Amino acid sequence: MTGLATILGATGFVGRRLRARLSAEGWDIYAPAKGDKTLFGHDMGVVFYCAGLTADYDRRPFDTVEAHATLLSELVQAGRFEQLIYLSSTRLYDGQAARELDEAAPLLFDPADPRRIYDLSKALGENITLTRTEGRGAVARLANVYDWEPDAPGFLSEWLIEAARTHDLQLDSSPHIARDYIHLDDVVAALIAMSEKPSREIINVASGELINNGEIANLFLQAGWRVSFSRDVSPAPPPRSDNARLRALGVTPRPVKDVVRHYLEGLKA
Repeated sequence: MTGLATILGATGFVGRRLRARLSAEGWDIYAPAKGDKTLFGHDMGVVFYCAGLTADYDRRPFDTVEAHATLLSELVQAGRFEQLIYLSSTRLYDGQAARELDEAAPLLFDPADPRRIYDLSKALGENITLTRTEGRGAVARLANVYDWEPDAPGFLSEWLIEAARTHDLQLDSSPHIARDYIHLDDVVAALIAMSEKPSREIINVASGELINNGEIANLFLQAGWRVSFSRDVSPAPPPRSDNARLRALGVTPRPVKDVVRHYLEGLKA
């Protein structure tokens, strides 16, 4: 499938890679600049809503709400799109009591917790996408996305980038912290698959497996790197995100250990 794709957040981590992939496949790309409200007067085709804040959401709460929900509300009201794919996060599962969650599980938030503004604004964006788009909206809940391109965000991305510079890695984290990691290329494949099989539902774009830092560190040690951690805390792991819906789309994310092992082999070559 090709056609017109509108990417909001096309200069961001996911948006850049998605734009490159869609362009290579022959899509016409419309990538409005941040703050360009003329976009509401355009036909937008398939909208990939990649705009959002991550690391600095607590410092910029009002920008977070603007990016996650206000702009989305205006876009949906304009209505000039065929399909809308809204990027959310499996972070919404953090703090839930269950050990494993699928997309149908109800979510619980404490509105008095100031750090929940990220989750609440993403949840509002999900609600608008699923209930106010006349069946044209779907939600991609992304796990911890990683890559090694320059300035790729996130702990594992920074770890991999640093490994290309030095074999002596000192990490400000604990070996016992576990996360669900999914590579950026697998995320892009999932988003394109969602555009090819439109549905009004939530999809966990996740590996479905929790891996702790110590397990990843062992791969580095076996490949000849030295790894040390500054902390030794053992927080409760987040719930595991069921990814059966993603696999039903024909997307099976590569295990993070396989990707990291292959990356390290490339650095040694």
